This record gives sequence, structure tokens and C-alpha cells, in this order.
Amino acid sequence: MRKFAIGTAVCGALALSALAVPTASAATPDLSFSSVVVNGGKAIVVGTTATVKVPVTYTLTRPADLVIDYKNNGAGIMLYRGSLANFENAIESDAAPSCTATVTTATTVTESCKETIALDPYDYLYEAADATTWKAAGFYGRIAEDNDDSDGHVSFEYGYDMWGGLGTAQIKRAAKLTTNATPEPVKKGATLTVKGALTRANWETSKYSGYTGQSVTLQFRAKGSDTYKNVKTVKSGTSGALSTTVKASADGYYRYKFAGTTTTGAKSAAGDYVDVK
Repeated sequence: MRKFAIGTAVCGALALSALAVPTASAATPDLSFSSVVVNGGKAIVVGTTATVKVPVTYTLTRPADLVIDYKNNGAGIMLYRGSLANFENAIESDAAPSCTATVTTATTVTESCKETIALDPYDYLYEAADATTWKAAGFYGRIAEDNDDSDGHVSFEYGYDMWGGLGTAQIKRAAKLTTNATPEPVKKGATLTVKGALTRANWETSKYSGYTGQSVTLQFRAKGSDTYKNVKTVKSGTSGALSTTVKASADGYYRYKFAGTTTTGAKSAAGDYVDVK
């Protein structure tokens, strides 16, 4: 028997749907998924290469006589956009969750479960439309495989059930931001030019591209202070370019700060120190 994986099961579900092949006719188990929380309720910000580990917690109630062994069957949470019957994209864990029984009756077991979705942008995110609100669904899949061909017969049976509308998760494109103030050093009262660039992850190319027309705040932190203060707001131009001027008044750090949008995560640039003579 091959090892059961939620990821493999979902891929199988998509493939079977595309081919319009009926699944195995095993009875739907009486499962209930509730209290689903993805990434602690915070947006999931994803770049172009690094895998983001997304924690998921939920409550699962199952029949007391149903054994979920993650070899013959498995259960977990998946994220999808589109409809439950017709995904536009889907993301799931390829590892078994960790579940602890909290309530046991003669007929049911209620468990508190944790799992981690390893979100690799290369594997799961393909276009700008993936930067949106995703839905959470509960998933149960089972397989039965006979690879012993000594009797001239092999078989593979597969079935799955999904329960949608269990919650949402926002996936955003990661941003990068730079700051460069010149000249350095500068005379007090002279003009400083502060340039930079705002870019964000492009999942189609696996690179970062300019984010134009966005409001970005220039901030200043005086030497010896821990607090940045807003100076002015600048709009990003072609290829996400930023540029403005200020009068040099004191030693300190300049940086650009981007508050983020519904599709792109917030970002603050590293401070650029300016020595004022």
C-alpha cells in the first residue's frame, strides 16, 4: 500500500475531475471541520523563491470507529480559489496533521489539530490572480491499491470528500523597497535627493517587477532616536522608481515605507544614514 498524502490526493481529485472519471463509491464519512484558522488570521505574504510555512489549526470531529492512518486515508485542510467543485487553484499540506483528542463519546471523537502548509510559490502560485482571498475546505480522501499481479489482476480505487466555506486566507505578493540618500555627507541646509524603488513578486516570471502608482512614505529617524517620523508621501513611478528631495537638518536615517495593498504586503526599507556637517 502506498503512503497516503493529502497533496497527492488533491492532485488526484483534480485529475479525475478533469477527466470526468467517477471516483470510488465509498460512503461519505460523517466528518465535521470547524474553528479553522489559517496563519493566525494574518495575511500570507509570499515572494518568488522561498517556501512560506503556513500554520493551520482546526477542530475535527469524526466517528469513533473511523481510523485515519494517513496510509489508507487522510484528512486535513486545503485552500482553494474558485468553487469547491471547480478549482481555479488549490493549496494543501503534504504532511499529516498533529491531532489531540479533546472529547470522546461512544460514537464520536473530537480532536484539536495542527498542520503546516509548505507554500512554495513555484509549485502553487502562477499568476497575479493568486494574490486574493482564498477559501478553506476540509478534505478527506481514501485509497485502496492492489499491486500484486501474481493473479493477473491489479487495482487502484480512490475517493474523496470536501467541505467548503470553513474560513478564508489572504495571500499577498511580497514587496521589496530600497532607499538611497545623496550626497553623503551633506552640509546642513543643503538639498538631499532620496531615491529608491518599490517592486513586488511576479509569480509568472519568478522575479520582482516594479509596482507603479503607489503611495510610499519617506521617513526620518534622528541619530540616537529609535523612532521614525513621517516626512512626506511619494508616488512610485516607472518600474516602481521613487525620488524626492528634502533639506538636510540633522544626522540620521532616511527610509521609505510602504503600507501595502489588498494584493501586496507591507514593507519598510533599510535606513540610509546621512552625516550632516
